Amino acid sequence: MLNPALVRHDPATASRLMLTLLVVALLWPGLKLSELDLGVLFDGSNADTMGTFVSAFWPPEHSGEFLELLWQATLETLAIATAGMALALGVALPCALLATRAMSLSALSRGGRPAWWAQALRWPVRGLLIVLRSIPEIVWALLFVRAVGLGPTAGVLAIAITYAGMLGKVYAEIFESVDPLPARALLGAGASRLQAFLYGVLPQATGEMLSYSVYRWECAIRASVVMGFVGAGGLGQQMDLSMRMFAGGEVASMLLTFLMLVLLADLLSRLLRWRFA
Repeated sequence: MLNPALVRHDPATASRLMLTLLVVALLWPGLKLSELDLGVLFDGSNADTMGTFVSAFWPPEHSGEFLELLWQATLETLAIATAGMALALGVALPCALLATRAMSLSALSRGGRPAWWAQALRWPVRGLLIVLRSIPEIVWALLFVRAVGLGPTAGVLAIAITYAGMLGKVYAEIFESVDPLPARALLGAGASRLQAFLYGVLPQATGEMLSYSVYRWECAIRASVVMGFVGAGGLGQQMDLSMRMFAGGEVASMLLTFLMLVLLADLLSRLLRWRFA
């Protein structure tokens, strides 16, 4: 048996304990303000209602007419997510190039620290990216449904705006995390900044950019389903109609389809990471 006097205590024990107590102290008021009550899940009447609701999900609807409708809604969901991501990429890439200091001539010549005026010129672009990503896509969808009416257009625009801010911020950080020596050598040899980016920065950043872009495309698929509940088209809008009609079998089929879409996006992400790793 070890001598207690010889056992060394972890010097970080006190700080970890204080941090744990601080987290609990902050979490408790949050739980009280949110009025979280897990007991309602086990209340007799609520349990019976939930049981009746879940039992209606079986068996999933599989009639030919409904499957054709489900296929159209699935294609619409994929189209919303893909078109929104394409528009977001068109905005994010130029903004990322303007916001990053990876291609700053002053930063490359001063060992990584850009001049103050160069940083000041980037702040408007960084501010624009903050504004774009600060408002959730569901809020944009509500605004665009009022502006352009019901349908996929509202969902595409909502995804494009929000995801442009997210992609632009992450792309700029990815560009800054790569090795600057190739780009610095190309600029020193007389190459333009675009050439230095294409041959010195982009080859190093391609893998991370693809992985994050596919992940965001997966998120866009989920977001397009959620935005359908406010009238932005796709599986979400059809699911909202089925739930209003208490068609549990149709909802179950849509949930299974949604699960398959997410698994497909995850598989695509793995293939791209393996290809460009």
